Amino acid sequence: MAGPEVWQWLEGHRRLMPAVLLIAAGAVDFLTPPTVSASAFYAAAILMAAPLLSLRGTIVTGVCAFLLDLVAFVYFGHHGTAPELSELAMVATVSAVAVFLNRLLHHLQTQLRSARDIAAAVQCAVLPDPPKASGPLRFAARYEAAQTDAQIGGDLYAVLDTPFGVRCVIGDVRGKGMDAVRAVAASIVTFREAALYEPSLTGVVKRLERAAVLETQQSGSETEFEGFITGVVAEFPRHERAVRLVNRGHPAPVLLLPDGVRYVEPSRPAVPLGMAALADDPAPVDMVAFPEGATLLLYTDGLTEARDDRGAFYDPVAGAAISPDARPEALLDALLADVHRHTGGRRADDMALLAVACAPETA
Repeated sequence: MAGPEVWQWLEGHRRLMPAVLLIAAGAVDFLTPPTVSASAFYAAAILMAAPLLSLRGTIVTGVCAFLLDLVAFVYFGHHGTAPELSELAMVATVSAVAVFLNRLLHHLQTQLRSARDIAAAVQCAVLPDPPKASGPLRFAARYEAAQTDAQIGGDLYAVLDTPFGVRCVIGDVRGKGMDAVRAVAASIVTFREAALYEPSLTGVVKRLERAAVLETQQSGSETEFEGFITGVVAEFPRHERAVRLVNRGHPAPVLLLPDGVRYVEPSRPAVPLGMAALADDPAPVDMVAFPEGATLLLYTDGLTEARDDRGAFYDPVAGAAISPDARPEALLDALLADVHRHTGGRRADDMALLAVACAPETA
């Protein structure tokens, strides 16, 4: 078996390791001269049981090790000697330590599961799954935090059906830690309200701009929250095969059409949200045709800045995962699998993906 296959096999059979070590200890004790001790194998088996087995399994492993060691001493006629008492005391002590470690690990795992459940609930509240469909539009979203155990980070997305059409946002908070998470929550709340009441896309973006500035002022930690958010706000007007886009310093969306795939660059570059005071003109609103069969892929820079072993960035347009015919769910699953192959499973940044497809009304 190759290296990865060996580790996968060991992962699937890790609960057998204490038993394997006990068998090895017995073999050393009974198949070698009496002067050779298997105490290291007994200790390893007991300590291995603590993180891998239940409390009962850990106790059984300790008892089996003690009895096996005792039988070996009796078999070789060393019962009642000082070496026997010393080694059996060691086995009993290691067993007690293993039981303590087992309970400690169980308590920590319970706390970790509780924290993960809370984080998952926070993610569902802050970044809920988008609707599956709205009229001819189909949606799918994926989120991967840079930290393996984290459920939410500094990226955001939202989809809302409004009186002005379906409106979407995707963004990336420049910062980390709780300040970034708080900025994500504030931006999502602002977008949901603005998208429902602001008749123009420019008005929605202005509200997001004010929220980003206010969050910077209230953060009080410029070292962790850098004070701006890159983002794209999209609007799919009703009864129009088009999409309006406002790009505030964010990676260009990808437009998938039956006859090709391309980046949708803004007609004029714009500063990120929270930095409008540095710009002379407001960000342009670009109109792009969005016919049946088209898909718009919105993403954060965790996708395009994913590197392989040679330092090469991932290019979603050039990647093998992009298929104009794929449904949004299948497209994002294939894209994530391709990125993971490109990076070897490493994650250096949060990554949010949002796909919007235009299907026939009867689909």
